[in-house]
Parts: sequence; structure tokens; C-alpha cells
Amino acid sequence: MWSITRHVCRAQKRTLATEITRAMSVQDDPRFRPMFDENPDNPLVHKHVLTAQQFDRSGILKVMKVAKEMHRLRQTGKPLKYAEGKILANLFYEPSTRTASSFASAMMKLGGQVISLDEMTSSSKKGETMADTLRTISQYTDVIAMRHPVEGSVGSAAQYATRPVINAGDGGGEHPTQALLDIFCIMQELHVDTLDGLTLTLVGDLKHGRTVHSLAQLLGGFNGVTLNCVAPSILQMPDSVIKQLQTSNVKVNILESYTEVMPQSDIFYMTRVQKERFATDAEYEACKGLYVLTPGQMTSAKDHMAVMHPLPRIDEIDVGVDKDPRAAYFRQVGCGLSLRMALISMVLGIPV
Repeated sequence: MWSITRHVCRAQKRTLATEITRAMSVQDDPRFRPMFDENPDNPLVHKHVLTAQQFDRSGILKVMKVAKEMHRLRQTGKPLKYAEGKILANLFYEPSTRTASSFASAMMKLGGQVISLDEMTSSSKKGETMADTLRTISQYTDVIAMRHPVEGSVGSAAQYATRPVINAGDGGGEHPTQALLDIFCIMQELHVDTLDGLTLTLVGDLKHGRTVHSLAQLLGGFNGVTLNCVAPSILQMPDSVIKQLQTSNVKVNILESYTEVMPQSDIFYMTRVQKERFATDAEYEACKGLYVLTPGQMTSAKDHMAVMHPLPRIDEIDVGVDKDPRAAYFRQVGCGLSLRMALISMVLGIPV
């Protein structure tokens, strides 16, 4: 009894960071994976990447350092062999253009190979559980990128994997790799090493937008950040995210118009209204088209700022804005490739 009590007391003393680290760890199965020592320079060695909450300021900056190096190596045009002999599984239960292609391209750029599965080609059509799918795919591959339409599903499935799982989006929950690539893109566009003191304006569907949920959480790792959340009340940022930001000393402004904050914005981040997240077409129709960024509106913006968008774009950014040098959303895609190359190399423990 004394032993059990002592164990419980010790468990209660674990910090949230420790619990998150344990949750991100891949199953300890020495038959199917090499054993790594903890590496202070690489906090992701053989860890799952499931949530923005597992990244503190130090962790974010370490990922950015590797991403910057990958960005440089890509620009040389020379073939890389860092992941030669390694295989990535792209396991996507929800449609994707950029994220699935980005992960596949990242692995191939590193010299590795890719196998792709979706709901139509996997044995889930036969009734196989997600747990069994993850157990099986772990035998074939070295790392798994997974997307699923149900919030929290990727984290639940990852506990059955004996290979690192990277969350490529789980419903309206999180999209941590998009948030990390957004941070990297901001640094590249503004030529800064941190986001300290920046003003970011997020516009559109902030309720269902998993990209902005994860990005907002990462902002808590920086100092003096101002975040303008622009959305109609029914699409505003969830209270849980706002409270977390306020706890992290991020100044949050809740707005329904971006006219007044456009001149102060270092980053103007547009999002689409996500039709697939609405219960009825009527609810969607009531919200779509509320915000459309035009070339005329850009005249009030700073000369040195960036317009970003996780894509796909529907009609929330007028195509006329594409010609503006501050339109960074397609360069943002390229930053995503470098960032995902960095993440894959880090979870595999590959020195760069």
C-alpha cells in the first residue's frame, strides 16, 4: 500500500510539460525501432508531433533552425540523402492537396520513399479499426503523417503506433505542422528570428480553423505579441484558445472588422469559411463572403508586412492581391516543404 501511495504522489507532481512529453513518445517496442538517447538539441527525436502544446519557445526555435537549413539546402538544387532507405506513410482519411503533397515531397527531397493510403484504399473499408491500421503501418514504415476528420482522432490513434506519427490535421482540432510552417514563413517574410513584439491579424473562420488554433497556441511562446481575431461572433476563436493566449500574456482583441487594425498588422492571415464544418448549407451561406481582401484595402497596410493564407482560397482574397509583393501565401507553401523536411528529419533522429 505504501508503494502504491508513493507512486500516486509522484504522479501528481509531474508537470504538464512532462505529461505532454510522455504522451508524445512512441511506444517503447525495441523490436521495431532503434532506441535513442535524449538529445537536448533535438527535442523531437522519436516523438510524435500531435499538438502545438508540446512546443515551448526553445522547441519552436530549434525546429526553425533546422527548417532554415533545409530551406538553404533546397535552394542549392543538390539531391539529398538524409532519409535514404526510410519510408513515410501518408495516411489521409480526409481530402488534401497541399499537406499530403508537401509531406510526400519533403520525404522524397530528403532521399526517402513514400506510400500513400486513404479511406478508400485502406482496410478501414473492410471494418479494420484505426488501432490495427496504425499497428500494421508501423511495420512497413519509419514515420507516419496522418489526417482524420474527427477532432482528437490522430492523437488517439498514435498511441498504437510504434513509429512517430505527425498530425497532419484532425477535424476542427489542430494542425501543428501548418502552425510551425506559418511561424517559419513569418520569420522568412519579415526577416526576423522571433515573433516578439509582432501584431498578427487572423480573419475568417476562427471557430473551425484548426490552422489558427495551433498557430495561436504557438504565439504564447513569444513576448509582446498582439493578436487581432476578426470574425463574426458565430465563427470567433474558441474561448478555450483565447483564455490560453491571455494566460500566456498575448494581447487579444476580438473584432468583427479589420479596417482599423490593418495599418498596424505585421501579418494579415486570411482563412476560408469551411463549408464542410457546418451542420447545414443555410448556416454556411449566412457566413460565406463576409470578408474579402482586395487590392484597394491593401493601400492602408504597412509596406513591410505579409498576407498569409493556409489555402485553399475560395473568394476571401481577390486574385488582384496576388500581384502585390506582400502576398506571401504561395511562398508560404514553399516554407511548408522546408519545415516538413525539418520535422521528418528531427523525429527520425537524422543529424543535419
